[in-house]
This record gives sequence, C-alpha cells and structure tokens, in this order.
Amino acid sequence: MASKKSLEYKDFSSEDLKNELVNKENEYKQLCFDHAVTGLENPLSLKELRHDIARLNTEIRGREIAQMTAEELAGRSKIRFRRKKGK
Repeated sequence: MASKKSLEYKDFSSEDLKNELVNKENEYKQLCFDHAVTGLENPLSLKELRHDIARLNTEIRGREIAQMTAEELAGRSKIRFRRKKGK
C-alpha cells in the first residue's frame, strides 16, 4: 500500500521531484553531521529522511521508465535477464 508521501510525490512535476530530492539529500547530510557532533533529539528522523529519499528516487525512476521507448525497454529487459541468469 502506498504511503501518503508517495501519493503526494506523484502530483509533483519531474523538476520539482529533482529539486525536492536535492533538498532532502542536503538536509540528510546536515542531520548526519549534527548527529555526529552533538546528537539529535530524535535520531529516527534520519531514518525517515532516508525513506523519503528512497521514495523520491523510486518516483523519478518510475517516470524515466514510463518515458522509455519500446526499444529501450527491450534492452532493459535483456540486462535484467542477464543479471538474473548470473545468480
């Protein structure tokens, strides 16, 4: 089941998603630094930010795949097949 944040990100434009991703990554780096230096009141905020970054990356990649041509998708399937074959 999709989270509220995931559904919220679907309404964003691609440019807004990329900007949001950059902002979240910068915020995460700053929180990591603050946590190392002084500690955080709520260390679980780092986990929440990592999840938000993953949600943004997933939405961006989903849009990239949706915009691929049939030829690019066929090439992608071959790559995925080779990866599975190696395991």
